[in-house]
Amino acid sequence: MTFGLDQVQVRFGGRTVLNAVSLPARPSEITVVVGGDGAGKTTCLRTLVGLVDPDDGEVRRPAKERIGYVPATSGLYEDLAVEENLAFSAHAYGIPRAEYQQRTEELLARIGLTATRQRLGSELSGGMKRKLAVGLALLHVPELVVLDEPTTGVDPVSRVELWRLISSAAIEGAAVVVATTYVNEASRATSVVLLESGRAIAAGSPEEILASVPGTLGRKRGGSQPTERSWRRGSEWRVWAPSGGLPPGVESSAPDFEDAVVVASLADEFAGSPR
Repeated sequence: MTFGLDQVQVRFGGRTVLNAVSLPARPSEITVVVGGDGAGKTTCLRTLVGLVDPDDGEVRRPAKERIGYVPATSGLYEDLAVEENLAFSAHAYGIPRAEYQQRTEELLARIGLTATRQRLGSELSGGMKRKLAVGLALLHVPELVVLDEPTTGVDPVSRVELWRLISSAAIEGAAVVVATTYVNEASRATSVVLLESGRAIAAGSPEEILASVPGTLGRKRGGSQPTERSWRRGSEWRVWAPSGGLPPGVESSAPDFEDAVVVASLADEFAGSPR
């Protein structure tokens, strides 16, 4: 079964937080929701798992016991040991003791925490906490896995290990939805939804989003900002010309996925402007 959001609207008081947002969550696929602070990512995910009721639109999800959810906070009990966190989660999901013991050993090995099973959650590093939190969400083999910024604030090695866990959940058949502020992580997805101010300004596979970049992209090394539709990447300026004509001194360049995301944001910002 395909889960997800279809034209969902969420209002808090008089403020619209999600405006006609659609988001697919298909078995064996990873959907990544990308956006900056305040874009609506957390509300999107909380609506998907049933913690926020939509004002309009449709939400499709499995029964709550078939969902694995990790909020932006770690989602674990820091005053309990690693093994106790796993036992508590297993009890909450009604996993039989024999099955729990087997899954625990396998999971601890997968997340690299076998040697820390007696350590308190508060004594774990940031990367270890996030890996344990994702492990807790996967312990009951859910149909839908929803992770809110699981790699934020962790070291590069832990980010790689977390994505290995996330990918394995999809390989094993779960529908996986991940929110992130890291554009490069979106290129790992089957589907991407780019949120800005509660609206989806681009959606599709990474290849589709890249192929749909309008206008012309250019690059210019050093100097001052060439146009208002330009941005820094390393030592270069990237320049987007929606009408196709690049300014003098700017050479044409093929966009990558990070460029595509920035252009989508600029196109939304300058919508209706002729230049």
